[in-house]
Amino acid sequence: MKVVNLVSHPLLQHSLTILRDKNTTTETFVRHSAVVSQILILEATKNLKMENHPIETPITQTNGLQIRESLVFVPVLRAGISMLIPAREFLPWVSVGFIGLERDESTAKAREYYQKFPHDLDRKHVLVLDPMLATGGSLINTIQALQDKGAHKISAVCIVAAPEGIDALHKQFPAVDIFTAAIDSNLNNFKYIVPGLGDYGDRYFGT
Repeated sequence: MKVVNLVSHPLLQHSLTILRDKNTTTETFVRHSAVVSQILILEATKNLKMENHPIETPITQTNGLQIRESLVFVPVLRAGISMLIPAREFLPWVSVGFIGLERDESTAKAREYYQKFPHDLDRKHVLVLDPMLATGGSLINTIQALQDKGAHKISAVCIVAAPEGIDALHKQFPAVDIFTAAIDSNLNNFKYIVPGLGDYGDRYFGT
């Protein structure tokens, strides 16, 4: 079933506007990238399974809750690193896998050059972190690689998405949830999202 979660929050929209502005400096871009990423990941994890956990406060004994579900972050290199860093600030115990995909500018297709995933993916909830869902090629390749390793519960967390990318992804993997801050208009002739915000990795890393 096609599920797209369009996340809305005043802080998110404020920071996303700053990310879109071509005059935003690298330092400011990095700071607001963290804000948007953390809000999206909080939304993507809001339905995690919990279990009771008895503790003792300085006053008395009580019952608390702990996250029961095992998580894995998989950032799509290079731009996905921008989302991993703020994610681990509040979820430092989550294991991390990596996949490196390089876009061929002449064909807009992704080429894999690196892959390293944790074990036991079949018992984990995988969050794929990729800021820009344009054609969907990178996410499709990543999800296929994860499924080949046994993963079956996978969500995609993207900052900006194009309708073409959403359709392509759900044609291949209809059960994958997408969490995004914006669904933009379309892709241009160069396969960039419109209005978009340019090349996320270049702007984040100052290249």
